[in-house]
Amino acid sequence: MDCGDSLKYLVNLANTLKAALVIQNWYRRYRARLRARQHYALAIFQSIEYADEQGQMQLSNFFSFMLENYTKTCKEDSALVSRLFENTMRENKDRQDYVGLIEVPESYDGPRLHFPLTFTDIDLLLRAFKQQQILHAHYVLEVLFEARKVLKQMPNFTRIKTSPSKEITICGKFQRRNGLPSENNPYVFNGDFVDRGNNSMEILMILLVSFLVYPTDLHLNRGNHEDFMMNLRYGFTKEILHKYKLHGRKILQILEEVYTWLPIGTIIDNEILVIHGGISESTDLNTLHKIQRNKMRSVLMPPMSINEEQAFDLRRNKAGSSTVLPGKTESEKFSSEQLTKHEWEQIIDVLWSDPRGRKGCYPNTSRGGGCYFGPDVTSKILSKNQLKMIIRSHECKPDGYEICHDGKVITVFSASNYYEEGSNRGAYIRLSYGSTPQFFQYQVTSTSCLNPLHQRVSAMEFSAFKILKERMLSRKTDLINAFQLRDYSRSGRISLAQWAFSMESILGLNLPWRSLSSHLVNIDHDGNVDYMSSFDDIHIEKPLKEIKSSLIETLYRYRSDLKIIFNVIDTDHSGLISMDEFRTMWKLFNTHYNVHIDDSQIDELACTMDFNKDGSIDFNEFLKAFYVVHKYEKPEKSSN
Repeated sequence: MDCGDSLKYLVNLANTLKAALVIQNWYRRYRARLRARQHYALAIFQSIEYADEQGQMQLSNFFSFMLENYTKTCKEDSALVSRLFENTMRENKDRQDYVGLIEVPESYDGPRLHFPLTFTDIDLLLRAFKQQQILHAHYVLEVLFEARKVLKQMPNFTRIKTSPSKEITICGKFQRRNGLPSENNPYVFNGDFVDRGNNSMEILMILLVSFLVYPTDLHLNRGNHEDFMMNLRYGFTKEILHKYKLHGRKILQILEEVYTWLPIGTIIDNEILVIHGGISESTDLNTLHKIQRNKMRSVLMPPMSINEEQAFDLRRNKAGSSTVLPGKTESEKFSSEQLTKHEWEQIIDVLWSDPRGRKGCYPNTSRGGGCYFGPDVTSKILSKNQLKMIIRSHECKPDGYEICHDGKVITVFSASNYYEEGSNRGAYIRLSYGSTPQFFQYQVTSTSCLNPLHQRVSAMEFSAFKILKERMLSRKTDLINAFQLRDYSRSGRISLAQWAFSMESILGLNLPWRSLSSHLVNIDHDGNVDYMSSFDDIHIEKPLKEIKSSLIETLYRYRSDLKIIFNVIDTDHSGLISMDEFRTMWKLFNTHYNVHIDDSQIDELACTMDFNKDGSIDFNEFLKAFYVVHKYEKPEKSSN
């Protein structure tokens, strides 16, 4: 090769390298932009999830308010007080009152369990559920009663020993990637078994049957969703009533009690504390070891102080008489059935708290329950109890797990694709004595997961901005008032900074509004925002033309809270509430939530909802009529 050819070769090589570097830099920027879009979509999903949980926790204040005020206006209805605040539940219910009255017909072609259960029954269930079969209510109740019996014998914290040759798997949701539970393959499932899609019942049955077959090798911790009030909002109650139309209510009654007997946590090798949420600076493991955990029915039912008249009504409703134990007043007897406020707060912290990098312990304002705890709090609690590490779940992490607080806190989240397909990986941990934790990541794949990254990110964005716009629509009046307050010239436009400030002040989602603005509003060439454009392509469908738009917006905004409240009022589980109950509860709701709707509108709404004029309201059906219409979707497609 002569000098001319060599020079030409070097020039071509240099150009090729330059082109490769240009392409590489472009691709890196492209990937970075996609990752940023993915990050923003995840931030939207998580902020709205936490805001919903905050609303759920705030319901506990309403129930306290309701106890004080509802019984004053409806003294004859002590069944509601009993439903909300009695704690003895159905301890003395004979299983024959439930299981014995439900026969399995010969025509039933689903799985038939045989008690005592064996591995064969686990395998039978797995094969049946893969074929979309539903376990008969008779067997569901049998499993729940058996599980309750075994769980009642367990301590608040399960203690486990491992060895170099015996590992244990810790995960947050049932998955088979590491094999089924067995004597040689023990598991800890760290709460939130339900409210996770349309197959929560099947997941729960597999877990409980596996637990009954291997009670010393499969360990179940209670999560914040093992709570019948949470299930009302997040879908598990609806799933059960859909799959078990005849016996769903009986299943829910016993399930409610099974939840209360789930252990609070697990301690591995006297070194590792496994709990669902976290800790606070006041966490006391000695107190948690001694608590009567079955008194914790729901986070929405804090300990209540009631007067003698209310306690008398409660006892009379329960037993048909007003007998009291010698030496105890009615209110003292009622209080003995509850946790103390300190005990209740201890469990709330364990189920709801999240770690943060900032030192100290401060209220968990995002969720509305539990606290944020810093690395100093972790070190203090671990040192006090001679422990080395906390493993918890409760938060979705993009990679399925996260290590913080100098390696002393590990978050493991086992549900991949939690918000949307491709949104996050799942992970589980393998532990053995004397070794560091091993992390295993995975992602359940489907056709969409095999799509290119830009398509998956676009699908995530679409879903995220859809629910964000619905959140904006639920506060439309408040947002417009905030925008107009800053629109001094009444031009319909404000600056981007003013728009972002207004969005955060009303919605309180702690989102990067400037970065998200191009997806939510029209911005002119001067950088000003046409604030009404936020609502151009979305509206709430009116179930009845007579109802005012302001009332529609209020009903839509509080629809989840109202659904829970009215399901609680429906003490006989008929699906109907009386007109008087509706009026009374709506007025209390107005007062407590500071909703400004006058009595005439309430009366008009009640009459409108009584479709067949029989004096009763099917409130759940009424709420289903409220749904958001997006212009880019078919109108009949409901977002509820």
